[in-house]
Amino acid sequence: MAEGSGEVVAVPATGAVNGLNNGAGGTSAQTNNPLSRKLRKILDTRLDNDKEMLEALKALSTFFVENSLRTRRNLRGDIERRSLAINEEFVSIFKEVKEELESIHEEVQAMSSCCQDMTCRLQAAKEQTQDLITKTTKLQAESQTLEIRAQVADAFLSKFQLSSDEMSLLRGTREGPITEALGRVKQIHNDVKVLLRTNQQTAGLEIMEQMALLQETSYERLYRWAQSECRTLTQESCDISPVLTQAMEALQDRPVLYKYTLDEFGTARRSTVVRGFIDALTRGGPGGTPRPIEMHSHDPLRYVGDMLAWLHQATASEKEHLEALLKHVTTQGVEENIQEVVGHITEGVCRPLKVRIEQVIVAEPGAVLLYKISNLLKFYHHTISGIVGNSATTLLTTIEEMHLLSKKIFFSSLSLHASKLMDKVCLENAILKLRESFF
Repeated sequence: MAEGSGEVVAVPATGAVNGLNNGAGGTSAQTNNPLSRKLRKILDTRLDNDKEMLEALKALSTFFVENSLRTRRNLRGDIERRSLAINEEFVSIFKEVKEELESIHEEVQAMSSCCQDMTCRLQAAKEQTQDLITKTTKLQAESQTLEIRAQVADAFLSKFQLSSDEMSLLRGTREGPITEALGRVKQIHNDVKVLLRTNQQTAGLEIMEQMALLQETSYERLYRWAQSECRTLTQESCDISPVLTQAMEALQDRPVLYKYTLDEFGTARRSTVVRGFIDALTRGGPGGTPRPIEMHSHDPLRYVGDMLAWLHQATASEKEHLEALLKHVTTQGVEENIQEVVGHITEGVCRPLKVRIEQVIVAEPGAVLLYKISNLLKFYHHTISGIVGNSATTLLTTIEEMHLLSKKIFFSSLSLHASKLMDKVCLENAILKLRESFF
């Protein structure tokens, strides 16, 4: 490149290299020539790996479109002017950014002043309301304490007091199952004993007294209701309601009321069994089937057998009714109670049964029939005692008496028949002896 004109002279690479090689015979001085080293460096440069050079050439290609002497001379000036324009554009844009930042700074300063003012106001308000805040905090603490006390009071009332519905049931102002409310009273009466071991003995005694009074009143009402229910069980096939079963379960804690209720049940069922026995003797079943037992009175064995069979079936049915009534009762002696009540129920049929069997036996139908009747009575005595035990003394005693009477009449009839046979034999012997005396 000439310094005066600024013209760039292109030297062919091959010529320069050849000139260097053909100079002074390839000596070391020519090898160390700066121009030669520079050319060698340029020739050895690989543009593929020089990204900066590639980017520079790419940027140069955007405005260096004509490779002429004039454009090569003005290349440096064009680059400098382009750089100056870019810098001026950057300064202009940065100036706008600076103005925006100054505007933001002013707004932040205004917000800071506003926040500072609000902080001062809040501090002043806090100083003025400090007393109110203290009172509010105290009231909140008292409110929490009262809330805890209210929860404790509610828990105490729910555990040791009855609800309004339960009180209505116990006092009779509302219809419903009283047994559940009575069970609740019993539970409270047992739970309140815990209070007697604490410093709340006064409350415990008051609650216990109240529950005891409610218990007695409730047991009395329950007994009256169970008694009236038992009086309605006068059908031959009575259905024991679950409520009545629960009532008997509750009444087991009061043995006297429990016993009275069983007696009422036994009395109602006794009249039903007696009426059913008389109807079976005289009227028969519904619609005339089966036929009345009295129609077979001409056949002593069937007559007695039908009466005893009916009593056997009735006794088993009454035992089932009592077992259904007392299935939830857990006290000792339930089986004895069942046997006792069954004995009371069947006691009413003993007299009509005894009268009719006596009529059959006293009529002396014959030794054979008396023997069969005696065995029949013994069989049913054993069968019925296996169902109800030996506590049904009246019915079993009646059957046993009829059994002994039939045996007695049987032996009497047998003795009479034997005497007649003996008299006949003696008469024949006398006739034979008389004939022998004549001959």
